Amino acid sequence: MSTVARILEVSRAQSVMIATAESCTAGMIAAALTDLAGSSNMFERGFVTYTNAAKHEMLGVKPETLDAFGAVSEDVAQEMAQGALKHSKAQLALSVTGIAGPGGSDFKPEGRVCFTIAQAGICHTQTIEFGALGRDAVRKAARDHGLDMILKALLQNA
Repeated sequence: MSTVARILEVSRAQSVMIATAESCTAGMIAAALTDLAGSSNMFERGFVTYTNAAKHEMLGVKPETLDAFGAVSEDVAQEMAQGALKHSKAQLALSVTGIAGPGGSDFKPEGRVCFTIAQAGICHTQTIEFGALGRDAVRKAARDHGLDMILKALLQNA
């Protein structure tokens, strides 16, 4: 059974709706979650917030957080996920923000992606260094990791 099929099965059983807040993956996680028939039973909505302005306007990410830590940071990922919960009817939200490439810097290298899973009162944030795999490979790796995080969060709720 695929990860998405398992997410659909577990979220249905728990009556959990999911929202996504995506930057570097630009909706790839939302697209994966809606590939299966019946996904409307678990997918509430997705936010694609590629720019800092979009992160602020759609999700309520504070300009001060963006200025202090930059868009690719655990702090911004956490505010994105919390904003997705606040601006949806979902009970679980995943956010992703990163540097798919090409490029990056010594401070924030290509392939760095920050994720947060948010649920009522709980946030789990992590940064993964996928490395300079190339834009397409980083985005796909981030999509797959995000889906795994959603499934693990659901299974922990069971």
